[in-house]
Amino acid sequence: MSQKTEKPVLSGQRIKTRKRDEREKYDPSGFRDSILVGLDKAGPDLDAVSKFLDSAGSKLDYRRYGEALFDILIAGGLLIPGGQIAQEGDKMCKTHSCIFEAPCDMASLRNYEQVFTKLMRRYKYLEKMFEEEMKKSIGFLKGFSEQERIKLARMTALWISNGSVPPTILQVLINEHLVKDGLSLEFLLEVFVTWKQEKGMTSLTSGLKRGGLEGRLMEFFPPNKRSEDHLKSSFDDKGLSDLVKLHLAQASQEAKRDLQKELKEKLNDGAPIKEIVTDIREAASKHLISEQEIITLIWSTVMSLAEWNKKEELVAEQALKHLQKYTQLFASFTDNTKSEMALLLKIQEYCYDNMNFMKIFQKIILLFYKKEVISEEVILKWYRDGHSVKGKMMFLEQMKKFIEWLQNAEEESESEEEDD
Repeated sequence: MSQKTEKPVLSGQRIKTRKRDEREKYDPSGFRDSILVGLDKAGPDLDAVSKFLDSAGSKLDYRRYGEALFDILIAGGLLIPGGQIAQEGDKMCKTHSCIFEAPCDMASLRNYEQVFTKLMRRYKYLEKMFEEEMKKSIGFLKGFSEQERIKLARMTALWISNGSVPPTILQVLINEHLVKDGLSLEFLLEVFVTWKQEKGMTSLTSGLKRGGLEGRLMEFFPPNKRSEDHLKSSFDDKGLSDLVKLHLAQASQEAKRDLQKELKEKLNDGAPIKEIVTDIREAASKHLISEQEIITLIWSTVMSLAEWNKKEELVAEQALKHLQKYTQLFASFTDNTKSEMALLLKIQEYCYDNMNFMKIFQKIILLFYKKEVISEEVILKWYRDGHSVKGKMMFLEQMKKFIEWLQNAEEESESEEEDD
């Protein structure tokens, strides 16, 4: 049996450790101690704090300890799960040069905002770490005092509005425990109030849209308080009534999308028109959708059901046959001149946007006139001054003879009444 021969070893040689194996042990406590010493030397002078943080970045490993750095600047020390500061016996583990120890007024908090802005401008790689830090800190709200939560909310408003963090970080508040205890709503309202005061309502509403929050406001309310009345009173009390309008508009859009989907399914299934009308009326009443919005939604849905012939000369017959089936549905939601005009303008827009329909606009209007979907009064109003600019000359020319016929019929009717 052969034995392995031992490889020769060079005596007197020191085996060098590779650089990648020389990496220091992860020591956030040691990093914290170094930062605390520098912050204590700087004291309450925030310019001195910024200078220290600027110079310390060349000696301390911010890339590795970015989370620890932001823990200290926000809460004063290293945060542990639950939101408490990590303690080590009698050792000093906390600084007073942090947001949680700062005065609560906006002037003081704006000064702290500058500390963070300067730091991340100097060390750009900290920006992503800061976003993660904010998500973590907001998740720890339960462990913070009321004053600490207020300061963090106000700083969050400043940081979102100046672009340091995206508004999506507020989605962290949609957490079962934070929502249930009312902490999510309390924090959110403080953020919104501060944001509005600092940058105005336009900035706030556009930020909510960017963050995908305009349709989720109800999710921040505890389950037992999720009602439109409670949302309205909570926001109105804080001077945020414009956000209630935004919420209602978003809710209406979602309701219209759902209604259109449901309508399409019912029409495809051949549900009775009376049943469909009842369902639409209930949904419109529940979600405060106007009849003008309903009638244009019905038009879009009905027109989406057909696969239109690509040959222009065949589309007219196909379209009129298709619309004929739904005239009762259209007539059920043109009870006033506003909804009639909304439908007429929607048809004008559709025929303009779809080239094969441009020459059959008049035929569609004539069909709806005969079926009492659109009245003579509204057609004449549209012709005089109610039309839109889309395809204006072409459609007015198409309607000219029909309008003359309507006007002559109207004059004859008036003449007969006078004779009587």
